[in-house]
Amino acid sequence: MIRILLCALSFVMLQAAAVLAVQPDEILPDPALEARARALSTELRCPVCQGEDIDDSNAAVARDLRRLVRERLVAGDTDQQVLEYVTARYGEYVLFSPEAKGANLLLYWAGPATLLIALGSVVVWVRRRARRHDPRPEALSVEEKARLDEILKG
Repeated sequence: MIRILLCALSFVMLQAAAVLAVQPDEILPDPALEARARALSTELRCPVCQGEDIDDSNAAVARDLRRLVRERLVAGDTDQQVLEYVTARYGEYVLFSPEAKGANLLLYWAGPATLLIALGSVVVWVRRRARRHDPRPEALSVEEKARLDEILKG
């Protein structure tokens, strides 16, 4: 029972930390625009924190990015236009999911290619090892066959 309460408490604390990052003065009065801003914020990485989205980060640059996203939405930009604007200013690094084109293709395919190379290496290693330790005996020579026949008759 105590474990369940501790897990629930830790979950609530983690959720509260994310809520505290967005300051009250940043929240837009229009709930639809605020929902769009929150959705866009989950797609943008904090340049300082690296592993957090800008909604979860307390860094000053994340605060600036949150404000910038909301300003662009209030100005009437679409979600795609906001992402393009932020990417043009800060580079593709701020996107959690950059487009799969150009140099990014190398990053997208490096993991699966490495996995295939590793699996191929394991298959080659297993086959070579199986050939080296082949349990099948070599064929008997003519003299050995004759000697075996003598022993069996004898």
